[in-house]
Order: sequence, then C-alpha cells, then structure tokens
Amino acid sequence: MRNRFGPTVQAYLFEHRSLYVFTIILFAMGIIFGTFFVQALSPDQKRDLLSFLRYFFTSLGEQGIPETNQHFAQSFGHYLKTVVVMWVFGLSVIGLPIILLMLFAKGLIVGFTVGFLVQQLQWQGVTFSLAGVLPQNMLVVPAMIIVGVAGITFSLRLVRSRLLSRRGDIQPHFFSYTLICAAMLGILTLAALLEAYVSPHLMRYVLNLY
Repeated sequence: MRNRFGPTVQAYLFEHRSLYVFTIILFAMGIIFGTFFVQALSPDQKRDLLSFLRYFFTSLGEQGIPETNQHFAQSFGHYLKTVVVMWVFGLSVIGLPIILLMLFAKGLIVGFTVGFLVQQLQWQGVTFSLAGVLPQNMLVVPAMIIVGVAGITFSLRLVRSRLLSRRGDIQPHFFSYTLICAAMLGILTLAALLEAYVSPHLMRYVLNLY
C-alpha cells in the first residue's frame, strides 16, 4: 500500500497541475496586493498598528502567551470553519468563485502582515515574520491550496456529470473529496499546535535578541 501511495499522489498532482499552478498564482497575487495595501495605509493607521504591535511584543516578552490552550482552540476552530466552508462551497457550482476568493484573501492577509512588519521594523520585522508567521503558514498555505483545488475539481466534475453529460457516478469522487479535506484538516491541526505552542516561544527568543 505504501508503494502505491507515492505514485497515486504523483498522478493526482500531475492530473491537476494546471489548477495548482493557477491557485498558486492567485495566492501569490494576494500576497502582492497585501503588500500594496500596506503602502496605502495612512500615517495614522500605520502608527496605530505599530503601537498595537509594540504593546503585543512587550506583553509577549514579559509574560508570554497566556492561556495557550485557548489560543490553540481558537486557531483550530478557525481552521475547522475554513475547511468546512471550502468543502461546502466545493459541493456547488456557484461556490467555486468563493473558494478562489478565500485563497486570494489568505494571500492578502499573509502579504499584508509580512509587508507591514518588514516596512515598519526592517530586519527585526523579517525575523518576526520568520518566527511568528512562517512556521504555521508552511502548513496552512499548502493545505488550503490542496483543499481549494479539490473543491474546484469536484465542482467542475459536478458540472460535467450533472449539467452537461448527466451521467457518471459522482459518489466515489465525493468520498475522495471529503477524505482530502479531512486529511488537510489534520495538517491544519498541526499548524494550530505550532501557532499556539511553538511560534510564541520563537518570537520570545527573537525579542530577547533585540
């Protein structure tokens, strides 16, 4: 079974390579627009955000992140809702644009966060981004892209099997789609653990360097 798993994944990625390229480009566009939004902020907005960041960093350096279990529960709840929403929209044709919008919005948030940190804190912002943003997003971004591509694929398959040809058994594809979403939820659970229990310690370490 293990010997079949690798080729199966490779075949799946090759079959949907155009969708993966498209969604990755869409996500990258979100990052670019996020950095543009940083430039569009007024001086007062930048000052308010920077004041909040400095307050957060000060609290983190002195007290750490309180109630890490609650922080994990919030992060996991957010990821669970994201996967469920994308899964539901993937079950309908009209939900396809929403999936694309969610992927673009994720890139927008990442681009804005990193862009603001780097613009306002220079090299310190780079290290904060590496410590506080990168670890969990190394799992979150691929997982969301995989869920998004699976949703788009299933939605397009619905169009072909129900609206165009009106034939073909959609049930096996539904189970595969649901299984992919469940597996990515497992990856996002690991991301929530990193966000709650690892990233705060990395950020405290970075703060001690400065």
